[in-house]
Formats: sequence, structure tokens, C-alpha cells
Amino acid sequence: MNSTSTPSSPGSPNRTKSAIGSTTDTTTGTTTVITNIGSLVTNDPSLGWGSPRSSKFESGGGSPLGLILDAAVVIEGDRVVWTGETSKAPATDNRVDAGGRAVLPGFVDSHSHLVFAGDRTQEFNARMSGRGYTAGGIRTTVAATRAATDAELEANLTRYLREALHQGTTTFETKSGYGLTVEDEARALRIAAAHTDEVTYLGAHIVSPDYADDPAAYVALVTGEMLDACAPYARWVDVFCEKGAFDGDQARAILTAGRAKGLHPRVHANQLSYGPGVQLAVELDAASADHCTHLTDADVDALANSDTVATLLPGAEFSTRAQWPDARRLLDAGVTVALSTDCNPGSSFTSSVPFCVALAVRDMGMSPDEAVWSATAGGAQALRRTDIGRLTPGAYADLTLLDAPSHVHLAYRPGVPLVSGVWRRGVRVV
Repeated sequence: MNSTSTPSSPGSPNRTKSAIGSTTDTTTGTTTVITNIGSLVTNDPSLGWGSPRSSKFESGGGSPLGLILDAAVVIEGDRVVWTGETSKAPATDNRVDAGGRAVLPGFVDSHSHLVFAGDRTQEFNARMSGRGYTAGGIRTTVAATRAATDAELEANLTRYLREALHQGTTTFETKSGYGLTVEDEARALRIAAAHTDEVTYLGAHIVSPDYADDPAAYVALVTGEMLDACAPYARWVDVFCEKGAFDGDQARAILTAGRAKGLHPRVHANQLSYGPGVQLAVELDAASADHCTHLTDADVDALANSDTVATLLPGAEFSTRAQWPDARRLLDAGVTVALSTDCNPGSSFTSSVPFCVALAVRDMGMSPDEAVWSATAGGAQALRRTDIGRLTPGAYADLTLLDAPSHVHLAYRPGVPLVSGVWRRGVRVV
């Protein structure tokens, strides 16, 4: 359940990493058609109707999803080679009958924190009983993660990968950030890199407890020795730009140092309060500004006029009883929006993208179509990928089959396990 190629680095066309880090040969030469699909989400309006940037839909059209009814998809090896109406599907070696169910691209979870040990049940219980949420609780997970063995961390990681896969997630990004020492950050990324290429160096999650009295020295470590040890395993560099974590100047120094090492920026921005995170993300051409809960009009305008995706993480607001991000405001301004889980043991302990879709529709002003687009194509844009998040010729054959006639059921029937099949790189894995 991972990504093993990027637009700039295709990797091997024949082999992919599995959810537990081994490789699987995907060069079969055979073709398979999934036919009798009640509703197919392609995320290509030229194959259906509508525009992926639309925020207001006209009657009978305007969907961002490129929907095809009574559809079929043809897979060859690990790629989609044809989509269209069932009646026009070409002959293939194998045939799968979808039975009128909906098919959509595998979910792209572009923000998670899966290399950790322990949990924070007591903290959650206290919070739900009235205590507020702050950034400081991360220290509890740092202590547990440092004490865990590599085997324990990897077992925990693969547990949540399997959990997410069964809920339709076929691509995920994950971060370090619970070690906060050179050795612990590097081993977290090494473990993550066995399962995905979308690995993010987050030594700047909070100031390490070891440097509580000298934050400047910790920033020097994060931009120096720690970065040197971690960069070989990562594609991205991230920073928690927030009160109680890193201010704008510290965040700029960290992201700039990472970029000099070939890592592309992402930013935890404007989650708990107004701050410089979003503006910094746009300034440095970050792939995404994540959370985006407290935004000024200038922040929204900056995002709308940039290539930086606003990644919204409703699981965090659900689990902290915080203010919901205003997705409607962002979409109406023309901002590209992604939806992800933020799966982590402290503030959003869910691996379910369908759950986040339902929250976004119910509490953040998104339509079901917009939420599904944001959880698939939007997540792909947040990773600057064009080979995932869509079901069009040339894209990876990552598909989710729902036990429902329409993707709308993800919000219409919240909490129901609707995912009845998952294909990853052309192979059925669920």
C-alpha cells in the first residue's frame, strides 16, 4: 500500500514494494476488465463531465469526478489502459463483474504519522472530558518511540497499513517526528522507506525535550547532523510551524536547509492559531500546507495563486473538538484541496479516509463529489503525482470497489465498511 514511483523518478516498471516491504512482480502481460461498474470515478472530466476546479455544480453536471455510468476499466500489468462504457470494452484475458457497484481511484493519504510506539488513550479520554489540546502531548509518544525496537516500530507501522488498505488507501505518505534524535529520526525514516517512497523528514515536529532550554541548538541539529542522516531516506521535509513548536524564522531555516539537500517542503500550517505557516509554504513552493484551520484572507489568496495544496485533516478536529477548517471558503477561492487522515496516536488516531470524507461533507462544507476528489486526485496533487489518484490510461491501476452503487455512499452511510475490493498496481489485494 504505497507509492514506488514519482513523476521525476519513475523507478522500476516491473516491481513494487508490498505493504510489508517485499517486492512483487507486476509484469504479467495479461489484461483484465472490470465491467458492469455502476458508477466509475475517473477524475478526468474529459471522460465524464465537469471540472476538477469547480466548486459550484450546475444541475445535471459540474462534477469534478469525470463520472462514467455503466462503466468498465481495463488493466494491463500495473496500469490502466482503457476506461469507458461497458458496452464498448475491448476483449481481455480476464473479466471481473462489479455487479453494479461503484469504483473509484484508491485513496491517496498524503499526510500520516505512522512510525511510533504506544498510544495516548488517557490523553484522549481527558480531552474528551474537558481538557484542551496543545502541541505538548507529542512528548509522550517521543518517549515510547525511543524505547521501542525497530521490529516493534515496523510491526506497528504494518498493522496500520493493513488497516488503511482495507479501507481503500493505496498510496500513503508518512513522517518521522517521534524520535527527535539523530539515530531515532533516521531509523524511523529507514523503516518507513521500506514501505513507501513518500517519506517525510519531520525532525522539526517539536523541539526535542533534550533541548527544551536551547531551541536554537535543536534547530541547528535538525538542519545539520540530523538532516544529513535522514535525507537519504526521505523525499520531503516538513516542519510544525505553530506556537509551542517552531516560529516562522525557525521553520524557514529548517525548510531551506532541507531543500538544499534535495528534499521538497511541506508545512504543518495554521492548525492551532493564526500564524506564518501558510505564507511560508507558498513562499517556498511547498507541495502542501497541512491543516489550514485558521486562515486570513491573505492566506487564502496566497494559496489560490500558488501550486501549494491545502491539505485538510478533519480527523484532527474531530479528535480534539477544535474548529473545523472551512473547506467551502478555500474551494470557492479556487484553492486546490486535499483530504487526508493525519493518522497519529495523539490528535487523529484514524486510518480511515472514508471517515474523513464523511466528516468533510458533514462539517466542512464540501459536497460528496468534492470530498472524494480531494481524497484521491487532491492527495495526488499534494504529493505532486500524476500517476495516482485517477483512473485514466497510463495511471497506476489502484482501484477501490464499494459495496454501494455510488461514491456518495461514503458520506451517506458513514461508519459502514463499504470497501469490498481493492486493486493495487493491478493486483487485487482485498
